[in-house]
Amino acid sequence: MYRYYNAEGEVIYVGKAKDLHKRVAQYFVPPERLNTKTRILVSKIADAQYSVVDSEADALLLENNLIKQYKPRYNILLKDSKTYPWICVSQELYPRIFLTRRIEGKGARYFGPYSSAYHAHKLIELLQQLYPVRNCRTKITEESAGKNTRPCLEFQLGRCRACCTGAISPQEYGSYISEAIQVLKGNTAALIKEYRQKMLQAADELQFELAAVYKSRVELLSEHYSKSVVSGSADTNADVFTLEEDSPRFFGNFLRIRNGAIVQSLNLEFRARIEENRETVLSNFIAEIESRFGELSKEVLVPFLPDVMLPQVDLRIPAKGDKLALLELSSKNAREFHFNSLRQLEKVNPEEFKKEALEQLKCALGMDCLPEHIECFDNSNIQGTNPVASCVVFRGGLPSKKDYRKFKIKTVVGANDYASMKEVVGRRYSRLLAEAPDDLPQLVVIDGGKGQLGFAWQAIEELGLQDRIKMVGLAKRMEEIVLLDDPYPLFLDRNSQAFRVVTHIRDEAHRFGITFHRQLRSKAQLHSALNDIPGVGERTAQRLLMHFGSVPRIAAASAEEIAALVGPALAQKIKAALTSE
Repeated sequence: MYRYYNAEGEVIYVGKAKDLHKRVAQYFVPPERLNTKTRILVSKIADAQYSVVDSEADALLLENNLIKQYKPRYNILLKDSKTYPWICVSQELYPRIFLTRRIEGKGARYFGPYSSAYHAHKLIELLQQLYPVRNCRTKITEESAGKNTRPCLEFQLGRCRACCTGAISPQEYGSYISEAIQVLKGNTAALIKEYRQKMLQAADELQFELAAVYKSRVELLSEHYSKSVVSGSADTNADVFTLEEDSPRFFGNFLRIRNGAIVQSLNLEFRARIEENRETVLSNFIAEIESRFGELSKEVLVPFLPDVMLPQVDLRIPAKGDKLALLELSSKNAREFHFNSLRQLEKVNPEEFKKEALEQLKCALGMDCLPEHIECFDNSNIQGTNPVASCVVFRGGLPSKKDYRKFKIKTVVGANDYASMKEVVGRRYSRLLAEAPDDLPQLVVIDGGKGQLGFAWQAIEELGLQDRIKMVGLAKRMEEIVLLDDPYPLFLDRNSQAFRVVTHIRDEAHRFGITFHRQLRSKAQLHSALNDIPGVGERTAQRLLMHFGSVPRIAAASAEEIAALVGPALAQKIKAALTSE
């Protein structure tokens, strides 16, 4: 276990390693061999200390505790600002069972946390239906018990045994609490079996009211158990961990299964600060759960092995059956947590959301800097007519419409997408170099495949910008990223923010280009032979067409009829031009 300190004596990183010398030496290499974040970390290191522990598991738990204690700037960040509800069984003469978001007080027992407050409330309602447990906050001691002679309405409704009057002994009341704890632990199958036996015994002894109580408990627990069971095997006891990666963030889900039913579920978000991989994050996730809830189950289901193997724990990657179904259920919860977190982030902090998306795109494309300025090019033509191109600009992940540009193709004849793309890219960046050389984009997206990308790159090389601009293509058929130096395309996760940014800018370029092309096409369709006659402007041509209906009818009209609208001199020109055709 090692710790790095900055010049002020603050812990900035905590790590673990089997071979300390080899691991620490990895940081102190030529800077070009380190990624940007690690390079910054190394530049801040002023001192290092280490501790020796007995095992990897001890190192993992110590690392987890030190990260919580020092909150180092460059370690994995656990984002757990939400306070999840717990069910508390108080330590009193007559214990209460209630919902809380704070763990405090000695002796009380806590169950949870529950990622759904609705589920926790429903569980407390079930316990109140099963057992006459008090829900008042009256402090009852051995001295005060029995002094109150009038029970509250809860007693009249059969929901309480009037603990405050001493109508029930602490021992008998304690039996209800013990059984409620079994329900909270998930041991409902054993309780159902026990209550069914007691129901039959009470019926045999003609104690039908008591039998009815047990029958009601069996029905309530059976209904609860049928909703909770997720495994076909009633004896399944396991802890399940899954991670959904959205670099540099990881979204984890934990399920605790007892007797085939979920008794605990928790979602946690982690942010990798430097070079932690998914195996390292999974190890930290497992350590965090163990520090919160104590000893893990003997069987732990994971989608891949963590980088630290824990003693007395059987880590398994299920391939089929009920355990694979449990892992898939946990993975589904992690994906849902990821989706909801992104929606919340986009709503509450759109700037942070866009920054996350750009960070993700940077990692996916292997860029050295964040693509704050992105430009995308698209060609538009129909059967070679009115060929145009569009360039849209995104800054900080958002459209910058004042920077949009549209181009008429000037040097290319016919429908040649490749040459057209080279022309507009060359025109765009030669002008940008002349007017604003410091405002070049970090990333250029070409709407097309290898051909369009290759010709566009030729224009970049001719301008000498190959070291200043990252360029990729986006093929429409499979929505794959085409790279210049890779024969195989890059497929981004369709649910990722990076994919959304790239497709958004491509769709915006397509929309902008199509709009411009339609404008030119409409203008060409409105153009007539009248527009080519000197002295005939748009308004004059429109007046003549409105009156006569078409150019042939104008040609067939007499000079006097035309002169009535535009004057004799212009009428003679129009007549001569139209009849000569």
